[in-house]
Amino acid sequence: MRLQGKVALITGGSTGIGKAIAVRFAQEGAKVAIAGREEALLQEAVQEISAFSEHIFYIAGDVQYKQDVQRMIDAVIARWGTIEVLVNNAGICSPAPFLEMEEADWDRHMAINLKGTFLASQAAAREMVRLKVKGSIINMSSVNGLAAEGDQAHYNATKGGINLLTMSMAVELGALGIRANALCPGFIETRLTKPLIDNPAAIGPYLKTIPMGRVGVPEEIADSALFLASDDSRYMTGHCMVVDGGQLIKLS
Repeated sequence: MRLQGKVALITGGSTGIGKAIAVRFAQEGAKVAIAGREEALLQEAVQEISAFSEHIFYIAGDVQYKQDVQRMIDAVIARWGTIEVLVNNAGICSPAPFLEMEEADWDRHMAINLKGTFLASQAAAREMVRLKVKGSIINMSSVNGLAAEGDQAHYNATKGGINLLTMSMAVELGALGIRANALCPGFIETRLTKPLIDNPAAIGPYLKTIPMGRVGVPEEIADSALFLASDDSRYMTGHCMVVDGGQLIKLS
């Protein structure tokens, strides 16, 4: 098992990519805490994972609020005495044309996607330094952080910001034994993308932008997260790992 005994916190861990990562980490022997805003979904995810792992619990909270983030970190430390892996997966994406985008929608994307990643990373890294942990922080970015798509200026900007935040963290935290990397998924099947996937008229043309000709699944991102969390990537930091079926080739 590649994460035997490791302690991990996954924000946005109740559904989609976050839940797939939680499942994968637990299967590899990690002690896993998941965080999110919807308690019912968190409970469902914990129930599913507890079928094969006793080391799973959840914390309800919103990453855009510093007090909630600190409560998440404190809960993990209180239960298991350390934190060794953080996955910043919490995020939103609400497409809107640039000329019609509301300021409040822009602010919400910045607060959850970018500020939330900063707050959780800083709080976790401080504990890793205090506890002298050789930790791994994984930030969920996107191919949209490397090449822009229309109607997503706010989302594109936050993911580009996450990439540079990741590199900045790597520069400052490397000497402290903490690695920071980003995952840049392409189009993945989640509850947010399901309406498009289920629309043949819309998904047909979209698949033509993906050289592999299919939509990715959360488990494929979870496998990459496992690599970045494990010692297999022990000499990697500041890297933005693209997992997209080749989509970025056409986007850029």
